[in-house]
Amino acid sequence: MKNFSITVITIVIVSLLLFSCGSNPSPEFKNALTFYVSFDNGTNADFALGDSNIYTANSTYTNSRRSLDGIQVGMNNSDHRIVLGKGLFGDAFEFGKKSDTVLFYKSKNNIVYNPQSWSGTISFWLRLDTSADLDGYTDPIQITDTEFNDASIWVDFTDANPPDFRLGLIGDKDAWTQDTLNSPLKTVFEKRIVTLKKPPFSKNNWTHVVVTYDGLGTTTSLGTLYLNGEKIGETKGVDDPFTWVLQESKIFLGLNYSGLMDELSIFNKPFTEGQVKELYQLEEGIKSIL
Repeated sequence: MKNFSITVITIVIVSLLLFSCGSNPSPEFKNALTFYVSFDNGTNADFALGDSNIYTANSTYTNSRRSLDGIQVGMNNSDHRIVLGKGLFGDAFEFGKKSDTVLFYKSKNNIVYNPQSWSGTISFWLRLDTSADLDGYTDPIQITDTEFNDASIWVDFTDANPPDFRLGLIGDKDAWTQDTLNSPLKTVFEKRIVTLKKPPFSKNNWTHVVVTYDGLGTTTSLGTLYLNGEKIGETKGVDDPFTWVLQESKIFLGLNYSGLMDELSIFNKPFTEGQVKELYQLEEGIKSIL
């Protein structure tokens, strides 16, 4: 009986230790985090190494270049709102009808930018009906100091029916357009894109999107797209420089997007496939690492 009791106690202790190890997120998540907004406390970031404010501006195009005017601190678009209790772990941000008004956070310090070799991870969740909620090209996330085709990281839905879902890692326009002298524009551009046909987004379920990028601006560059912890595809070996005027760079949210977004986080290192899966499985999301 004594030996039986000791055996039972040992099993319980080992089980508790295993459970404890399995429920503790990797310390690398906290150490690498540079920006996080849960949308549970409004639209400003819960954690930011740079400016935590969200900004609203009017967007116009001149010669295919975006210009912003009327920039205001705060979320000042009545078509968008925080929806209580509709998030992955709390509240969520709902983008209403598309307009010429854009929302953004400032990139400086919220993204660890390095023009020689740039690496990191972007993570967020979306919930939408791609057949009903979208109208034309839609960028849930676009990070750039100028435009989507000039030193930019983005994911988008195309204008196809049904739309494709894509990751774009596009270096300096002056650099990559030189490749079009020897190859068709479509071939040159698609080399820098990961495309998924018939993506599994749903109005009823959240979908986790992760982008990792490693060594952008070098010959060993690698960009990878993940959905729900699974690797979708990668683009590699594109050595275009990524040159920013850092003060002008922005993290644009929901360009032409209609649907829900939650748990946006940015990290200063590219996570492995195993870490991306762990990030997807965090029981309380990024809050559990803070």
